[in-house]
Amino acid sequence: MKTKDIFLTNASIADSFIKEYEYPFEVLPNIKEYIIKLGNTLSDDYQKLEDNIWIHKNAIVNKSAELHGPCIIDEGAEIRCNAYIRGSVIIGKNSVLGNSCEIKNAILYDNVQVPHFSYVGDSILGSHSHMGASSIISNLKSDKKNIVIKFDGKLIETGMRKIGAFLGDNVEIGCGCVLNPGTIVMPNSNIYPLTSVRGVIKENKIVKDMNNIINKEVK
Repeated sequence: MKTKDIFLTNASIADSFIKEYEYPFEVLPNIKEYIIKLGNTLSDDYQKLEDNIWIHKNAIVNKSAELHGPCIIDEGAEIRCNAYIRGSVIIGKNSVLGNSCEIKNAILYDNVQVPHFSYVGDSILGSHSHMGASSIISNLKSDKKNIVIKFDGKLIETGMRKIGAFLGDNVEIGCGCVLNPGTIVMPNSNIYPLTSVRGVIKENKIVKDMNNIINKEVK
C-alpha cells in the first residue's frame, strides 16, 4: 500500500511530488503549497487566472463550472457543467470532472474519469481510474476521530482526520459506491456497484461486496 505500488505510471504533472512520500496520505497536507509552486513555473501554454488558477489552453471548462484556487487543469482535461473545484486540485491530462461533481484537495492523474454526480475529497486517483455515476469518496469519520488504515493485520496511524481514497491505475469503481475514509484500491481492481468499501483492496481483485472478493483474471 505504499505510494510507489499504487501509482505505477508517471502520468501526472505531479508524479514526482507524489512519489516523494512513502504513503499516499502523506501527500495530502502539501498539495496546496505544491500547486502554487508548480503553477508559477508553467509555460505559456497555461493561462493563469486570479486565485492561483492555471488552465491549459487546450482544456475545456464549461462556463457553469465553479473554480477556486489553487488549481491546475492540464492539457485536454474537461470540466463539465456545474462541476465544483473547491481548491488545492490538479486535474490531469485528458481527465474528466463531470456534471455536478465536487472535488477538493485532490489530484487526478492523466486519463481519469469522474463524470457524474461524485464527491472526491482529500484523495489521489491513479491513471485511467474511473468512478461510476454517484460514487462517493467519504473523507471524514462520523466520530471525527483520526483515520487508521488496516492492512494485513496491521494498523497504520495516520494522525489525520480527513483522508479520502487512493485509487491505483486502471481501477474501476461501480455506480453508487461509497469509499470510506482511508480506503486504498490497488491497481487493476474492480468494485461492484452499490458497494461500501473500506481498508485496502489488493491489486487484481473483483469486489462483489466486502465478504466476496475474488481474483481478477489477468490477460
